Amino acid sequence: MTSKLDQLKTMTTVVADTGDMEAIGAFKPTDCTTNPTLILKAAQMPAYKAIVDEAIEWGVSRKALTSAVTDRLAVSFGAELARIVPGRVSTEVDADLSFDTQGSLAKARALIADYEARGIGRERILIKLAATWEGIRTAEVLQKEGVDCNMTLIFNLAQAAACADAGAFLISPFVGRIYDWFVKNEGKSYTPETDPGVLSVRNIYSYYKAHDISTVVMGASFRNLGQIEALAGCDRLTISPQLLDELAKSEETLARRLDPAQASVVAPARMSLDEKAFRFMLNEDAMATEKLAEGIRLFARDLIHLRELVSKKMNAAA
Repeated sequence: MTSKLDQLKTMTTVVADTGDMEAIGAFKPTDCTTNPTLILKAAQMPAYKAIVDEAIEWGVSRKALTSAVTDRLAVSFGAELARIVPGRVSTEVDADLSFDTQGSLAKARALIADYEARGIGRERILIKLAATWEGIRTAEVLQKEGVDCNMTLIFNLAQAAACADAGAFLISPFVGRIYDWFVKNEGKSYTPETDPGVLSVRNIYSYYKAHDISTVVMGASFRNLGQIEALAGCDRLTISPQLLDELAKSEETLARRLDPAQASVVAPARMSLDEKAFRFMLNEDAMATEKLAEGIRLFARDLIHLRELVSKKMNAAA
């Protein structure tokens, strides 16, 4: 029998949502993606002590700023991950730059330069940016420079449409966080077919395929197998090790649910958004507004904790 994970891989590119290299080796995804939360977790695991120690020694020897050391740590993890997966590794620009286009550009270029200095070409890396107006403008510039971008914290069609118009390589709509908001605010329970997060990704997928948009749709932030199964056939899905394990252990039949040939039947009309229209549409969507702001805060919080961890280790090593 074929596992659900193997079946999924025949219709969707599977991406590991983790910084844990052992998990990536076990499930053999095509790509992997990280963020400050995942890097913070991995940096505290004994298995990766050597990676952390190298970054600390590098920082101490150069009297580097803590932020430079956390950048090096992110690239060091990314470089190791790039040796394991055959595809792309996503590395995130600091969340506290989410409303700073020039700052985000400088950070992204520095990350790419560090990867290239280690012999890892930009074609192996995706720069992750929050899908704010400023983040989308950052992606527009980077894409023209040959740096592909992964637009994260996508919660509604306005964000997806603006990312497509900017030429972003990939977007990451957050299924589970949309689901969480509706459960909390509507007090309802949902099946995979009525799940607001699943329906949001299906809507974006239909919009892209119907209008021949090449930007990749990568569903993210899953709470259960039902959400993943309901999006089988999506371009890519980034999945946690726990859910990858559940997929690997199940041998039930997995049906394809998303198909480009059927997308035009339910696709929204093509949009072209300027800044005012984008901000108004986002503002009109309470869920998207709240979850985007919360997501940036949470990533920024974990980035601060990562910097505190690095600072403490640097002081101890000095």
